[in-house]
Amino acid sequence: MSIAMTSIQASSGREPSAISLRLAEPSDIPVLVALENAVFETDRISARSFKDFLRSDSAVVKVAELNGRVAGYGIVLFRRTTSVARVYSIAVAPFARGRKIGEHLMRALEACATERDALFMRLEVRPDNHAAIALYQRLGYRAFGRFLDYYGDHSDALRFEKSLLSHAPTIVRQVPYYPQSTDFTCGPAAMMMALAGAGAPVEFSKRFEIGLWRQSTTIFMTSGPGGCEPLGMAVTLACMGLKTAVYVSNTGPLFLDGVRSQWKRDVMITVQEEFQEQARALGVPVHYRPLSMTELREALKRGACVIVLVSAYRMYHERSPHWILAYDCDDSYVFAHDPWVDPESYEIPASKAAVAIPVKEFERMSVYGKSRLRAAVIVEPVEHR
Repeated sequence: MSIAMTSIQASSGREPSAISLRLAEPSDIPVLVALENAVFETDRISARSFKDFLRSDSAVVKVAELNGRVAGYGIVLFRRTTSVARVYSIAVAPFARGRKIGEHLMRALEACATERDALFMRLEVRPDNHAAIALYQRLGYRAFGRFLDYYGDHSDALRFEKSLLSHAPTIVRQVPYYPQSTDFTCGPAAMMMALAGAGAPVEFSKRFEIGLWRQSTTIFMTSGPGGCEPLGMAVTLACMGLKTAVYVSNTGPLFLDGVRSQWKRDVMITVQEEFQEQARALGVPVHYRPLSMTELREALKRGACVIVLVSAYRMYHERSPHWILAYDCDDSYVFAHDPWVDPESYEIPASKAAVAIPVKEFERMSVYGKSRLRAAVIVEPVEHR
């Protein structure tokens, strides 16, 4: 591994100190674990987790040395196709406090995020960690939310965010976020958020999530339950009193690629044919062409939400359809909620909510499978008719 190192001269008020920043190495793990145990009483990172971070392409671990001695570390996480970087952990050794180690580490992590084209940096902090909060505020972070019962000792966590651009994109709308609770309910999770975005009374619960899945599913996976397709979601939401419209590049039947069993294919075709009949009966418009970016922008700007099919392979290297919710945009970015939160990648809901996706990347990811399927469901209150 090539180690990037930056030397900084800092003054403690008594004598100058040399602070060096570099990428962590496997040989640092015992020292990092000891530092972790010295600084934190709960939620400590294990040696195995440090090893995973060092091997991961989606994580950067920076080490700060004070006069050649490890004085702190910082970990920043990234997710492909999103514009949000997350400070997973930062720690300063007791002997090095008061030497601005934390500030140097934060600036180094921000530089890493900027190199990865991240637009925002997010982090969580205990409400009683006044020194850390003061540091984050001094560096330009703003509080934007709170997680209840977040840490191992049941303490809450304050959520902070900083724009890494001089002119940050502005999210005008606020739509509640709901993470899917199963591997196959991204569609229902997006539907729940769309309902909330349309102002409909909705209780975010697993029971409601599964109920929506039962009403709108039509897909068989190679193993286990399947997900939802656009007509099923549009019909279900229309039956709940919302105005919906479907844009799909293929006439169907959809998602048959990879389904080898003929009886499964027959079931999928039958269900999709029934959804088509229900859509006609309900007056749900079905456009057999992709939703253009111009139409997407127009829908979002008039207050609609759009459930969009994206490539799970491009995002997560998994060959399955995936639905996200777009709810705002500007000239450069589409703002979206991604309901999939992967705990194995140390993700939390904050890292998948209100994600700013560059328009070009959004267009690239909004396609699925060998057939290059594009699909979207516009959802809005009836009064917009």
